Amino acid sequence: MQQVVGKDDISNFGSKMVEPSVISNARFTYVHDYHKFLPLQAVDTHHIVAQKSVVKPIVIYLFVILLVAYAAFLHFDQGKPVTIVLWCLLFGLLLVKLFIWRPIVKESVIIMPSFGVQLETHYGSGKIRRCFIPVSKILKPVLNEHVTPVTCWWCLSLLLRDQDELTLVFKKFHPPLKMLVPIWKALCDATECKQSSEVFQEEE
Repeated sequence: MQQVVGKDDISNFGSKMVEPSVISNARFTYVHDYHKFLPLQAVDTHHIVAQKSVVKPIVIYLFVILLVAYAAFLHFDQGKPVTIVLWCLLFGLLLVKLFIWRPIVKESVIIMPSFGVQLETHYGSGKIRRCFIPVSKILKPVLNEHVTPVTCWWCLSLLLRDQDELTLVFKKFHPPLKMLVPIWKALCDATECKQSSEVFQEEE
């Protein structure tokens, strides 16, 4: 189920809102950079960075160490098969991968009003995946609310020419609405969607 936000829902983020350069919560940090190179050229960069927890890795590593130590105790003291130790090691590595190791550390939106929008995905390995969308291909940016029986989150998408499906700006992260609104406004300005409320009226 999808629900598109209306102009009344977005009124709280209107002219009264002052865009901070950094917004943080328990999961993500939003960073806004604006670089003006020439009077008519500028690069507007928006980053969503995954927060790193300090307590979680310590708890997971302690649990894995205790688990392996107990398996070793069963093997050497009580004669249990060595496969128990191997299975505990495998289970510990799986926990580390699921709860600590993050394949994606940052997603960025680079807005170049005269050229287009570049979407970047930064991986923990150092790899960066980029996707450039020309500004002439962008019809309008859209904020959608996705509701499922167990979850609910907001997403920012781009409606492109000659494409039936929306293109997600953030493919892996689900940042909160307060982080998406400044990016949505910047995309509206870059794609010349001056009457931003009309963008949502069409979807109501």
